[in-house]
Amino acid sequence: MLNGETVILDTVLIITFAALSLSLVAGMIRLLIGPSLPDRVVALDLIAYIVIAFIATYCIHTGTSDFIDAAIVVALIAFLGTTAFARYVLKAGRPSTNDEI
Repeated sequence: MLNGETVILDTVLIITFAALSLSLVAGMIRLLIGPSLPDRVVALDLIAYIVIAFIATYCIHTGTSDFIDAAIVVALIAFLGTTAFARYVLKAGRPSTNDEI
């Protein structure tokens, strides 16, 4: 039974890597073509989370947890980047107090 389970797991991992690769290509296309800045930021965020999924899938494939720390770092950087962009868009919508004088 163990042999059948490893065949199924290997098949699922190959399908997962293929789906993640297609998603990464789609995200790159949106990043390059994106008509507006928010579209490009969302695409960059998507790419970061696809990279996290690649790292997690690779860890499952190899049976080690060596790169989980890297996935956590990528997730934190992606979150901070998205938060910084949201703050930038929020500030750009209204004038600062120095502009009114």
